[in-house]
Amino acid sequence: MKIGIGLPNQVRNVRPAVIPEWARRSEEAGFSSLGTVGRIAYPGVMDTVALAASAGATATIGLISNVLLGPVWPAVMLAKEAAGIDGVSGGRLTLGLGLGGRPDDFVVDGLGPRGTGARLDRDLQTYRSIWRGEAVPGSDNPAVSAGSREVPILFGGATQASFERVARSGEGYIGPSAPASMIAPAFDARAEAVKATVESFTEIGADELIFNPALDDIGEVERLAEIVL
Repeated sequence: MKIGIGLPNQVRNVRPAVIPEWARRSEEAGFSSLGTVGRIAYPGVMDTVALAASAGATATIGLISNVLLGPVWPAVMLAKEAAGIDGVSGGRLTLGLGLGGRPDDFVVDGLGPRGTGARLDRDLQTYRSIWRGEAVPGSDNPAVSAGSREVPILFGGATQASFERVARSGEGYIGPSAPASMIAPAFDARAEAVKATVESFTEIGADELIFNPALDDIGEVERLAEIVL
């Protein structure tokens, strides 16, 4: 099982300037991927911005949105953003998508918190149309550079519709951060507790486990690497 590390983009009041250095050190430490948390109405850094900054600061580490709230975005704009990040990174982006459950994250007029599942299903067709280089609706021009690829997509969610979306349109499933009561043992001061967390996810057949940070202290990268890598 691969071990990734989250970017601190949604640590409350994160210092944005730490993100590129966090990404560089994570790559040097040997983590498989950098993950982001998607949230709009929260004092952090947008996941697309954090991924773009990390793409420019690194060369080999994977980039995963864990998860990006697809239906809060106009579909063409998100498709273009994702293609740009993927292109800058040299094809290292995996787009983890979720529906979102907080009404205050839906800030674009006309894109409210209702009907998000059906909207995402429609948006998926738009994403792939844009990534194939087809013209933007209402324009003669494509939105992305020639040679852009279709970005691989993972889906989050805990409903039957989410699982069906994985089977129908995705590369795989991306699980949520577990409730505090379930992961409390991992906050034990003993490194053995973190190692046990890794072992438990290995046993259920997870392909990759990403540890999300609770601090923007750059030293956390090395501390985690010493325990799990």
